[in-house]
Amino acid sequence: MWSLSRWPAAAARRARAWWHGRPAAARAARWLLPAARRTHGYRRAPLPRWRLVPAVLLPLALLVTWDAPRLGGGLGMGGQAARVETAPERQLTGPKPPVISRADWGADEDLRSEPATYTGAARAVFIHHTGHPDDYDCADVPDMLRAMYADHVQRLGWDDLGYNFVVDKCGRIYEGRAGGVDRSVLGAHTTGFNHDSVGIAALGDFSDGELPQELLASIARVAAWKLRPGADPHGQVRLVSTNDASRYPEGTATAVDVISGHRDIFYTHCPGDGLYEALPEIRDATARLRPRPR
Repeated sequence: MWSLSRWPAAAARRARAWWHGRPAAARAARWLLPAARRTHGYRRAPLPRWRLVPAVLLPLALLVTWDAPRLGGGLGMGGQAARVETAPERQLTGPKPPVISRADWGADEDLRSEPATYTGAARAVFIHHTGHPDDYDCADVPDMLRAMYADHVQRLGWDDLGYNFVVDKCGRIYEGRAGGVDRSVLGAHTTGFNHDSVGIAALGDFSDGELPQELLASIARVAAWKLRPGADPHGQVRLVSTNDASRYPEGTATAVDVISGHRDIFYTHCPGDGLYEALPEIRDATARLRPRPR
C-alpha cells in the first residue's frame, strides 16, 4: 500500500484535487466496481477484484460499502445469513369460515363403516336442500343432523353423511362428511359428479317464501373457501359423469355451472325452487369473497 510519505507534497495535492474534482458517481464507479465489469460489454479474462489505490484517497464511506451484505442473500457480518424480505403469501381462495365440527354436533363415529375417501380440489359446488320443514328451531339442529346421519347410513346404506357441509337457516356451518374440513373429501351428494366437487346442503326445504340472508351468505362463504384457486363462481366447468343414474350417461362430458343446483345434473327438484332461484345471488356473493385475478 502506498503512503503519503512516499509522494512529494505537490504530487499528493494534485492527486487529491483530481479525485475530488470528479463527480461522486464517477469516483464510485471508477474505484468500487470490479475491473471485470468495466469492459462495456466486451468479454475479457477476469482481473483481481481489488485495485491498488492510495489509502489516503479512498473515503471511509466507500470502504464501508464493501462490507455490506450482497443484495438478495449471502452471508452478512459475523457469518450469519442476510435476511431477505419477501412478499406475504397471497390468499388464493376465500377465507375459511367458522365450521361446527362433527364432534361438536355429536356425530356417532361408530356408525361409519369405511374410512374417508379423497378427491381433487373442488372444480364445482353443488347446492342441495335436505327437505326438512323450514320452521325448525336452530337449537335443534344437532339433533336433526344426528337423525339425518343415521338415515343416510342405516336406511340408504351409505357409509357416512352424504353432504360435505350443512348450513342451517341461522347461517351456522356444520361439518358433514368425515375426513377433515380442510381436505377434499369425496362426498355422496350428487350422483355421477361427486369427484372434484363439494356438496353444500341447506337444512330445510326452501321451495317458496323469503330466504334467510344468513343462509345464503354462509353458503357463499363455504363455496368461496372450498373452490380451487382460479375457479370463477360465474363460470362453467367441464365434468365427466361417473354414473348412468344422473342426467348424463357415464363417461359423458358436460359443461356445468361452477356453482350449480342438484337438479342441474340429476332428476330432482332439489334444492327447492326458492333456493334454486337464488343461485345467481350466491354466485355474486361467492365472487366477492374470492381474490381477484391480477
